[in-house]
Amino acid sequence: MQIPAPETLPGSKLKLVFTVTPEEAKPYIDEAVRALGEAKPIPGFRPGKAPYAEIAKACGGEMRIWEAALERIVKAWYMRAVLDQDIDTVGSPEVQVDQLTPGSDIKFTVIAPIAPNVASLADYHIPRVTFTARQATDEDVTKALEELRRMQRKEVVKLQPATKEDLIVIDLEMKRDHVILEGGTAQGYRVYLAEEHYIPGFTEKLIGMSTGEERTFTLAFPEGHYQKHLSGKSVDFTAKAKQIFALELPELDDAFAKSLGQETLDALKSVLKSNIQLEETERAKDKSEIELLEKLVDASGFSDVPELLVNEEVAKMLHELEHAVEDRGMNFSDYLASIKKSKDELKLDFAPQAIRRIKTATLIKEIAKKEQVRVTDEDLDREIDRILSGLRDDDKDTRERVSSPEYREYVAILLRNQKTLDLIKRAGIEGYPATDDKEKTPF
Repeated sequence: MQIPAPETLPGSKLKLVFTVTPEEAKPYIDEAVRALGEAKPIPGFRPGKAPYAEIAKACGGEMRIWEAALERIVKAWYMRAVLDQDIDTVGSPEVQVDQLTPGSDIKFTVIAPIAPNVASLADYHIPRVTFTARQATDEDVTKALEELRRMQRKEVVKLQPATKEDLIVIDLEMKRDHVILEGGTAQGYRVYLAEEHYIPGFTEKLIGMSTGEERTFTLAFPEGHYQKHLSGKSVDFTAKAKQIFALELPELDDAFAKSLGQETLDALKSVLKSNIQLEETERAKDKSEIELLEKLVDASGFSDVPELLVNEEVAKMLHELEHAVEDRGMNFSDYLASIKKSKDELKLDFAPQAIRRIKTATLIKEIAKKEQVRVTDEDLDREIDRILSGLRDDDKDTRERVSSPEYREYVAILLRNQKTLDLIKRAGIEGYPATDDKEKTPF
């Protein structure tokens, strides 16, 4: 088997032109004959045992046999070329049959997308980023304390009219042109009058209501609202107050601190400040890591990124966005309407970021190769065990997937990348914390 030298094409593709002699093709033709004979038994012969001439006659000629053998030949020759020449292909190749005549050489051309490579690698041994983390302040602690008080507030039934500090429970009906909107009714709808995420002017219309009172008013939905059919439109609201609650916050004292597992208010403040500082440090770590990788990518040179990989990365990014939108309780179609973009427009917007993400992964892979970063079996076993320990015993499907060779390979790549990132950060981020800080203190 003669392996052709690949020809580099624009767009990160390789061209391989193969010629296979009839002698080299014979084992694959014999295999095709057996397969065709088993699929279509010939009278007087056992399945798969009919001679070449009989199979050719039954299948409509020799060409049918050679066509059946061609797929096996292409796969075998292409895979041998990929392995022998260490070609890093991605996706499926394009195959063009140049000559297929029974008894003659078989000629075909394969054009394969290849993974991008680092043409010139930036020096990753020098500092390019300075680590800085914002220091937690007393104001941060005060805000955290107020949020904790709000989470532990009590709702006390109130007989007086609602004020801005209260919670009011209403039955709500929304109409446009005297027709109730789809999803425009709600029973026992809880409205915190001090919060600002409602339709502009909505909470103000409810302030001063008494239990049992009903009010009708008209408000305009803001321009650009995610419900496109209501954007900028006036809607008639009817609200009936069912109950009014005063929101009582706990006193900020030692008793409050003890309810959260701390002995004194000062101890609670100290824990909060420490936790906030940990969060700021982690945020600064993420920021500095991203900045370093961006600088290394910008300072390095890369071959073209195949369109196939860009499309796959864009699809992944779109999928991630859809999940994030749905996790916030919003329909993705409504989200697209709110930003006034189609899926295709989003894909175009994502393309530059997708290319950068691919280049970043390529850079990390190249540095891992250059530094001979290795993941041991002990590393893998420990990480797989950690993942399995977080799963329910009765979640058999997930446990089997995590224990599979394919998932193990996936984890190995993640661990290799993490080890490589650790190596890059130590050299490239000046002042980066040498060791991880202790975990946050829970309440």
